[in-house]
Amino acid sequence: MKKAALHNLGCKVNAYETEAMQQLLEQAGYEIVPFTEQADVYVINTCSVTNMADRKSRQMLHKAKKENPDSIVVAAGCYVQTSSEEAARDLSVDIIIGNDKKHELVELIENCMNQKKNANEETEGVDDWKENICDINEKGRAYEALSISRTEEHTRAFLKVQDGCNQFCTYCIIPYARGRIRSRKAEEVVREVETLAANGCKEVVLTGIHLSSYGLDHGDNLLHLIQEVHKVEGIRRIRLGSLEPGIIDENFVKELAKLEKICPHFHLSLQSGCDATLKRMNRKYDTATYEAGCKLIRKYFTHPAITTDVIVGFPGETEEEFEATKEFLERIHFYEMHIFKYSKRKGTKAAVMPDQVPEQVKTERSKVLLALAQEMSEEFREYYVGRPEEILLEETDEIAGNVYFTGYTKEYVKIAVPEAEGEENILVKGVVTGRISADVYRMENIEKAE
Repeated sequence: MKKAALHNLGCKVNAYETEAMQQLLEQAGYEIVPFTEQADVYVINTCSVTNMADRKSRQMLHKAKKENPDSIVVAAGCYVQTSSEEAARDLSVDIIIGNDKKHELVELIENCMNQKKNANEETEGVDDWKENICDINEKGRAYEALSISRTEEHTRAFLKVQDGCNQFCTYCIIPYARGRIRSRKAEEVVREVETLAANGCKEVVLTGIHLSSYGLDHGDNLLHLIQEVHKVEGIRRIRLGSLEPGIIDENFVKELAKLEKICPHFHLSLQSGCDATLKRMNRKYDTATYEAGCKLIRKYFTHPAITTDVIVGFPGETEEEFEATKEFLERIHFYEMHIFKYSKRKGTKAAVMPDQVPEQVKTERSKVLLALAQEMSEEFREYYVGRPEEILLEETDEIAGNVYFTGYTKEYVKIAVPEAEGEENILVKGVVTGRISADVYRMENIEKAE
């Protein structure tokens, strides 16, 4: 039996595609082994969101070929889509697969194996790689058919339902790596969710490159998709990937609040709390729109988890603009904030903007926001002490010298129960009694949820 190893870099969409490629290889008779072991085929699903991501992608390709010089190394995804000629010159790479071609993985590997058998010893590098790199920005491209029947996480499945982005933020390369928006048909998504539920999955996370654009290419919308997924028996929870503020209107939030399976855990992309900075970023909203969306969510959900991303030190960010962002973050009061120091991405408008912020200033501003994020997160989680909650148990963890089963509330607060009272992939309820580590809380009076 031929052996294959896979390694994923990047976002949850990439992770889904990597799982789908693994299942394609399994169906073709490959044994899946850890990436650190010798394999006949190595598949690296690459990332290109930053220059560092490009570098890590190259490192993993070289690591694979070093592990087994006779192996076939497959470079798939965003790095090779944006830097295909560079990848083609890399002698560690045997096959290049751009975005929208991953479903052809097995066929391309078999073709490469046959070529190697028949090739002269002098033959090196990648053959016919241009055939595997589509014009990702071509309008009207169909959604690539990939699917999974189970998830490696057992309890929670990340489900890709949308690809591409039309936003062209000035700091972002992703529209050039993923192309224009395209979506799966709702009935296809529902069939996959039904399969996952039949295989024991209780929670799905709907995700995409620009999830808020779901269905705009074929007359559908995200709310309708959620409502259809909600009907699937066996699924107990539905989470949503990152949303744009513009999708948060009264009808959207009001209708979501009617769905008992919806987790009130909303990741609303912000990037800056200063309107002038948002304009330079080419974001399609202002802080007033963002704040109004947060108020709507809190109107229809009790203590919802609102999380976000923030970039500090974007080109031209003055001290006054940074202070405006900080004050805005304090006013909104998030559960979690992911703080990123701005990093130049070659090929984007922001990389050549004037008034680049010195690294030391970015570091100082990042520290300020990280401290604020920690403070707000602790405050949010403390709300649950003494309250009855329901959690979906996932795995065992050793915490402070004791073994617990851990899982999450619908708001994604991590909770632990004594190991003897837990079991993987079951819902339990009890009373949250206090913190046992920096970000984990204990539950007592445990009983199975219906």
